[in-house]
Amino acid sequence: MANEASNVFKDAIRNNLGPVVRYLEDKTVSEILINGAKEIFVERKGKLERVADSFADEDALRAAVTSIAQSVGRRINEESPRLDARLPDGSRIAVVIPPLSRKGTTVSIRKFTNNKISFADYIKFGAITEDGARFLDICMFLGKNIIVSGGTGSGKTTLLSLLCTRIPKGQRIIVIEDSSELQVDYEHVVMFETRQANEQGKGEVTIKDLLKSSLRLRPDRIIVGEVRSSEALELLNAMNTGHKGCMGTVHANSPEDAIVRLEALAQGGDTQISEKALRSQVSSAIEIIIQVSRYSDGSRRIGAISEVLGFNSDGSYNVVPIFEMSRMNRRPDGTLDGRLEPTGHLPSFMEEIVDNKLPFAESKFNKPKAA
Repeated sequence: MANEASNVFKDAIRNNLGPVVRYLEDKTVSEILINGAKEIFVERKGKLERVADSFADEDALRAAVTSIAQSVGRRINEESPRLDARLPDGSRIAVVIPPLSRKGTTVSIRKFTNNKISFADYIKFGAITEDGARFLDICMFLGKNIIVSGGTGSGKTTLLSLLCTRIPKGQRIIVIEDSSELQVDYEHVVMFETRQANEQGKGEVTIKDLLKSSLRLRPDRIIVGEVRSSEALELLNAMNTGHKGCMGTVHANSPEDAIVRLEALAQGGDTQISEKALRSQVSSAIEIIIQVSRYSDGSRRIGAISEVLGFNSDGSYNVVPIFEMSRMNRRPDGTLDGRLEPTGHLPSFMEEIVDNKLPFAESKFNKPKAA
């Protein structure tokens, strides 16, 4: 059945998406953005560029989108003017049609890649330093609850997939996503995916629903691909009830914004809980926040690794960076020169690192001396 669906999708692509087929097959292209029939952009190495190709007219583009939606068992029309789906090859497609989209049918296709990235690759790309990678490895070994924060296209899912490969053996992992994107290379892993409501508005299964089910399925760690709604409260509950090493991603521009956003999302839940109790749950559940960013040169890097240490005297969350991106200077070729450096803050769990005889000396956290 999977092969049949994939073939139907490929036929829909060949027959309808002619102007962008070659970009779907081009391995250097990571995303295709269609802003109406006459405007197409592609992303290469984190940079957007407009291409000369175009569709004949809006009707041709609309027919292509309708055909693709049907090939994956979805619909897009005046009653359902938005589409968000996973394609048979793993790519993600998002569509908004007129009149919601005033420029014409707007499409984003984020291509799926099978490339498995290791910390060695991350270091080679300049996304992290050796010490930063080793510290994250230690956090995974010790089962710290981690949130990966960043903007759209910053590399949150890639980093979360990489962190999953560093989970110690012998655990049961449950992964919950809206649309399966995470590549989890692990022996004992269960993958859950949400389901949209049918044409009658029935049958919807949300991340929150799956989180509730997962707690009864003996998980050691729960991984949520993206926390975007009231399921944040369920994840916090899991983190606070003995499930060490849970992880998720959230859209935010800084570690401080990430934890405030999680609090706001958790407040949207139907459980009645006081603000004080909720904030206490948030601060005790989240231990490490990793901020990833896409920089102006197109590179994706870890900008900060921070620890959550309760509250400041003014009531704000005390989010302390352990590693942080240095000041970045632009090289003659346009790329940015900067590296993740220790801030001088010793993590509160340093004794755990020592007790577990993990080879990471306190001196690794010393702030570099100014040149």
